[in-house]
Amino acid sequence: MNIPERTEKTALHHDISFSAVVAGFIAVLVGYTSSAVIIFQAAEAAGATPAQTASWMIALGLGTGVTSIGLSLRYRMPILTAWSTPGAALLATSLPGVAMSEAIGAFLFSALLIVLCGITGAFERIMQRIPHGIAAAMLAGVLLRFGLDLFSAMQTHFIMVFVMFITYLGTKRLLPRYAIIAVLAVGIVVAATQGLLHFDTFKISMAMPVFTMPTFSFATLIGIGIPLFIVTMASQNAPGVAVIRASNYTPPISPLISWTGLATLLLAPFGAYALNLAAITAAICMGKEAHNDPNKRYTAAVAAGVFYLITGLFGATVAALFAAFPQALVLAIAGLALLSTIGTSLASAMESPQHREPALITFLVTASGFSLWGIGAAFWGLIAGGAALMLLNGRPSAAPSR
Repeated sequence: MNIPERTEKTALHHDISFSAVVAGFIAVLVGYTSSAVIIFQAAEAAGATPAQTASWMIALGLGTGVTSIGLSLRYRMPILTAWSTPGAALLATSLPGVAMSEAIGAFLFSALLIVLCGITGAFERIMQRIPHGIAAAMLAGVLLRFGLDLFSAMQTHFIMVFVMFITYLGTKRLLPRYAIIAVLAVGIVVAATQGLLHFDTFKISMAMPVFTMPTFSFATLIGIGIPLFIVTMASQNAPGVAVIRASNYTPPISPLISWTGLATLLLAPFGAYALNLAAITAAICMGKEAHNDPNKRYTAAVAAGVFYLITGLFGATVAALFAAFPQALVLAIAGLALLSTIGTSLASAMESPQHREPALITFLVTASGFSLWGIGAAFWGLIAGGAALMLLNGRPSAAPSR
């Protein structure tokens, strides 16, 4: 179902709701808890000092916050950005022995390639060739792990997760708009009663950005800059676009790619190695739990952007804050927040008989976690699904506008 075009823009304070703010908070919670440790590992591999590591977190948080708020307000759609988690994993294994200044040079080179992709429109043209069912299947495959983790978490913290699950079902029937709010509140209360919240080592302190003058080495540009560009585009921006289109939003993709590349270009000397379109956290802001009105769900992405700005200002202390929550609580919240999106994506993927089997192949490859040459399963899911579609039905036509 297409989202009706917005005929007039209303003020942000008229559109925002408490459920949108909570969705934004959960998106940031999931974003940090799922990748902050990997970022620290990447910074450590580059030989970063504690001040430089904190600067990385500041730059990434501010860059994500500013681009999420700016793009969401510009297009009045939930456009959430993020840092490249696969990119951080790549850097953690590639940066040992590389000078910090050369690493910054590689970040700038990768960002420049992303900007060129956005300006030329090449990436958008590629994405327009992907049928909607294939994109929805890839999204379902990306998110499946979060749905499974919800029930896996019951093995270690059965009472807390089970109570959260029952709360979700009850409020989903009676007060669906506040289902995730209720789940989060109940989860925190149960975690507190079980002694699972650990704020004993948490302290608030602000850090300052640290500028590193880039230097350029041909070997580093080729060996790190290009792989970082490929991983960010294939494993992050491609799923990000799929999430947007699977949720029936139609912003121009090229400007989104260009702005994330420009933001990286400006903030790379401070440690922002790669900013891109979000996928998993964006799906949280695009669901019905964020807002009943699809035209007002952009406020959830704006709220997430504000939280990213706040957390970015406090640099490395953010990890300690989110570490205070038990991992099972985070897994349960993420799984429940994405449950309806997983269901909708699977329904869209299986909707067309012509695309059903290729979509299923896309879903299975993506969900398998298959990785090759440092590129994640989401990209290979699209490749496998597209190949199956061509073999079974002939050359695919451009994806219909939605």
